[in-house]
Amino acid sequence: MMFKLIEVLGMIAFALSGVIEARRRNMDLMGVFAISLITSFGGGTLRDILLNRRPLYWIENQELTILVLVVSFVASVTLSSKRFHVTEKTILFPDALGLGLYSASGVAIALHSGTTSFIAVIIGIISASFGSVLRDIACNEIPIIFRRGQLYATCSFFASLAFVIMRNLHVSDTYSIFVCIIITAVMRAFAVKYDVKLPL
Repeated sequence: MMFKLIEVLGMIAFALSGVIEARRRNMDLMGVFAISLITSFGGGTLRDILLNRRPLYWIENQELTILVLVVSFVASVTLSSKRFHVTEKTILFPDALGLGLYSASGVAIALHSGTTSFIAVIIGIISASFGSVLRDIACNEIPIIFRRGQLYATCSFFASLAFVIMRNLHVSDTYSIFVCIIITAVMRAFAVKYDVKLPL
């Protein structure tokens, strides 16, 4: 139940980041829906494929797809208002939140599927970042994790690693997931605010 809630919150956060990016590109409503769905489900889909989980989670639970479409529509209409000025910075908060939530759910699901700790960390990073990779490609941009810019996938790496360490120390999943989310969101916010980058 907890993992389901985290996944839903992560999908909503990434759906919002997809809507914001699509509106910045002046896409119509169908374009907004497409980018929102890609961003929401891209990472989780690749995670399920790698872990051989069938059917894919969003196919098995159609209500999740409907939810993303509803969120996309409401957010798109809201952002179309002249009160809102959509900039590149607008995407930062929902994207950071989605990154943290999907890092947590990805590594937790991987461990529950019987992977090693190292592979679980990799799955956590993939779950958190692959949706944004597809979003950026669809928007004709070099994906953020492939640019030498502010920390992104690195935030997910440290959060996923923290989850694995806490699991090995027998810390409860609830607390571990919360810490994982906080680490990712705080690191990402810090990286953006102070323009923190990897040295190489």
